[in-house]
Amino acid sequence: MIPARYASTRFPGKPLIDLHGKPMVVRVAERAAQSAAALVVVATDDQRIANACATAGVSVAMTRSDHATGTDRLSEVVAQLGLSDDAVVVNVQGDEPLIPAAVIDQVAALLQRQTDAAMATFCHPIHDVADAVNPNVVKCVLNEVNDAIYFSRAPIPFARDAWSAGVNAMPNGLPMYRHIGLYAYRASFLRVFPTLAIPAVERFEALEQLRALAHGYRIAVAVVDAPLPPGVDTPEDYQRLRECYSVSGESFFT
Repeated sequence: MIPARYASTRFPGKPLIDLHGKPMVVRVAERAAQSAAALVVVATDDQRIANACATAGVSVAMTRSDHATGTDRLSEVVAQLGLSDDAVVVNVQGDEPLIPAAVIDQVAALLQRQTDAAMATFCHPIHDVADAVNPNVVKCVLNEVNDAIYFSRAPIPFARDAWSAGVNAMPNGLPMYRHIGLYAYRASFLRVFPTLAIPAVERFEALEQLRALAHGYRIAVAVVDAPLPPGVDTPEDYQRLRECYSVSGESFFT
């Protein structure tokens, strides 16, 4: 499932920006269709996005406009489609036109292996101190079996001794990981998610996955070596993508 909103705060209309002749949300759907998914569907509340997807032959689920998070939006689609409780749903962000299909399969397979987990996701090691202190880089703290303990915008775990005089270098061996915003869910959990009370940590951190942890749900995490290809969060990201790959044309997206 690919949640797509038109009214992005930083980049209104983002799902419909042109990438070599096709809207970005269509490019994302084409990538997802290269995975082993039984169904690829765009979840949106905007008729313009729905029309663009329909023109390209991409399945669309129209949803309400009042969902607080993308996960809440996917819950509505699970109900619309009547998915079985054990169905695995992968949330592919609508601004990830370069996402490898293999990664979608990998996060789904992780959840299928972890039979008592409600969700699965990825992270990768942080080596740059600038990322450690950047609140837009979400950190993931893991236990000894790679379940998520907490997600935060703060530099955690905090190296008390190494950083006593300031956060100016990454100490060797610090297990700090950057969360990769790709999720797999069990359909049964997505049905429950909107009924869960929003905890204070979710409101302050603005991280919806904290709702699952706060209510005792297990999130399985795989540590990978490197981040996913960059997404498109801002007009500047879009321009960089166009400039970097303008000579690659259609072949870059296929």
